[in-house]
Amino acid sequence: MNELEHDYKTVLLADHAGPCISLYQPTHRTFPDRKQDPIRFGNLLKEIEASLARQYAGRDIDALLRPFRTLEEDEPFWNHTLDGIAVFATPELFKVYNLQRTVKEKAIVADSFHTKPLVRILQSADRFNVLGVSRHGATLFEGNRYALDEVKLEADFPQDLEDVIRAGRDDPERAKRAHGPTGPGQTTRHGMNVRRELTDNETRRFFRAVDEAVAKTYSKPSGLPLLLAALPEHHSLFREVSNNPALMAQAIDVDPASISDEELRKRAWDIVLPRYTERLDALIEQFGTSKANDRGSADLTEIGKAAAAGRIATLLIDADRVVPGRFDPETGHVAFARLEDPDVDDLLDDLGEHTLRTGGDVVVVPPKQMPSDTGIAAIYRF
Repeated sequence: MNELEHDYKTVLLADHAGPCISLYQPTHRTFPDRKQDPIRFGNLLKEIEASLARQYAGRDIDALLRPFRTLEEDEPFWNHTLDGIAVFATPELFKVYNLQRTVKEKAIVADSFHTKPLVRILQSADRFNVLGVSRHGATLFEGNRYALDEVKLEADFPQDLEDVIRAGRDDPERAKRAHGPTGPGQTTRHGMNVRRELTDNETRRFFRAVDEAVAKTYSKPSGLPLLLAALPEHHSLFREVSNNPALMAQAIDVDPASISDEELRKRAWDIVLPRYTERLDALIEQFGTSKANDRGSADLTEIGKAAAAGRIATLLIDADRVVPGRFDPETGHVAFARLEDPDVDDLLDDLGEHTLRTGGDVVVVPPKQMPSDTGIAAIYRF
C-alpha cells in the first residue's frame, strides 16, 4: 500500500507531542531543474529554524533539525524525487513522502501536522494501480492522469518466479501432480506436453502468490482500481487464479518492460478514464437527488454545521477552487476571510480534512464537472 495513504490517518492525523514540523515543496524529476530543489529545501529549513526559535526557545533545535539537514545533503534522494515532497517531524518522528503532484512551498511549526495539502492528493478519484506480470517477475505501479511511478514493494512480495519454483522443489507430490499416475489403463505423458503443463502450473502458482499479495497489501487498503499489464498469453492464466475484486476487466496487452512509463500511463488512463467519468457522473447525480431531498447542500455555512455533526458521507471539492476562511470543528461555524490574509486556511480543505476524520469520503472534482458554483458539494448520511 502507498505509505502516505497508510500513514495519513494513523500517523499524520494522530495526536503528537510538539513541536510538529510540516514542510511541503515542489520538486523536479529531471536534470537540470532538480538542481535547485535542495537549495529551496535549505531555504525552507531556515524558515523552520526561525519559527522554532520563536515558539520553542527552550528546546534543542539542532536535534530537531538534524534529520532535515541529513536529508538536505542526501544527493541520491534529490536525484530521484517526483513532483513534490512532504516532510513531517516531531522529536520522536521523521517522515518523508514523494508526491506525484506538485504542491506549494510551505513550512509550518505548530502543535499538530498541517495535512490539508494531502487531501487533494490522496482523495483524487483519478488514481489507479497497474500490475505488470510475466513469468519472470511482477511490478506494481501507482498513477493518475498525470503521472505513473513504480511502487516500492514490501520485502516479502513475490517478485520472482524462481522463488516460487524453489519453494516447490522439495514437495514430494510435485512430480506426481505433474506427470500423473501410471500403470494399467493409464497413459504416461512425455515431452512437450509435460513441460508445458509444468510451465503453466509454475506460472499459475506465481501469479496466485502475486495476486494474493497485491490484494492484501495494496488493493484492499486503498480501494484503487487495478489494471493488468502483461503479454496476451498471460492474461487468462492470471485471471484464472485472481480473486482480487479491484482487478478491472479491461487490460493492457503488453509487457510493461517493453514500453516507457509514460506510454504505460497513457494506455492505462485511456482505460481508466471512462470509469472515472462514470463514477463522477454517479456522484453528481447522487448529489442532485440528495440536495432535492434536503440530504445534501452546496452552502458552505450549512456544510460546516453538517461536518461538525459528522453528517457528511461524501464531499465533492473543486480541484482549482480556494475559499479563504476558518472552520471551527466543534461548532461548525464558518468564517470567511480575505484571500491575502496569511493567517487563514482554505475552507474547502479544512472541511475535507474534517470529513475524513469523521469517516466520510472526499472526492476532488475538475472545475468543469463540479455540480455547484461554491466549490463544494456535500452528500449527507442523514
